[in-house]
Parts: sequence; C-alpha cells; structure tokens
Amino acid sequence: MITVSDKAKEKVSRLMSDAHLDDTYRLRASVAGGGCSGLSYKLDFDNEVRPMDQEFEDKGIRVVVDMKSFLYLAGTELDFSDGLNGKGFQFNNPNASRECGCGESFSV
Repeated sequence: MITVSDKAKEKVSRLMSDAHLDDTYRLRASVAGGGCSGLSYKLDFDNEVRPMDQEFEDKGIRVVVDMKSFLYLAGTELDFSDGLNGKGFQFNNPNASRECGCGESFSV
C-alpha cells in the first residue's frame, strides 16, 4: 500500500482543485530510471487506470501505481514539506537503500 500524510493530502487536494480536476482523476506515482541514485520518483494526475495498475486510497486521496513501480514503492508514505530545508513532495520509502541529497532519486 501507498499512504499519504496529512500535509500531502492537503497539497494534493489543493493542486487538484486549482487545476479544476474532477473526481475521475487520481494521483499517479511511478518510478523511472535516472537521477543521481539510479531511480527517480514521478508524480502526476491521471484519469486512466490501466489493467495492471494497483490502486489505493488513503485519507480520500486515490493513488494509482503501475505494477513495476509498485515493486519499488510498496509501503511508501507520500509526505509534503514546506519548511526552510526543502519544499515539495517527499517519498518515505522503506525499500530505498540509498537516496540522493534532494530526495528525488533512490536505489534499492
């Protein structure tokens, strides 16, 4: 499962509202090759669920993940930080053995 912190829920809800997205849209989380640690996180809004997608709902936020990405993201919490040391979404990923300093890429 992928979980969503309260701060991430607030930010996702605000972004969806600002973009005038209806309730057919979900937050799509995925992993792609690249970044300084080998794999990078990707977030987007999507209104299409593909046959092999895994879908979760936490705190009213529906998250969709393709099966390949789910292997890397299982158990991850999506958080949001707006502090002085960095601003943006953060992935608290228990599967990551190493992360880059900015938190946008990782390795397993």
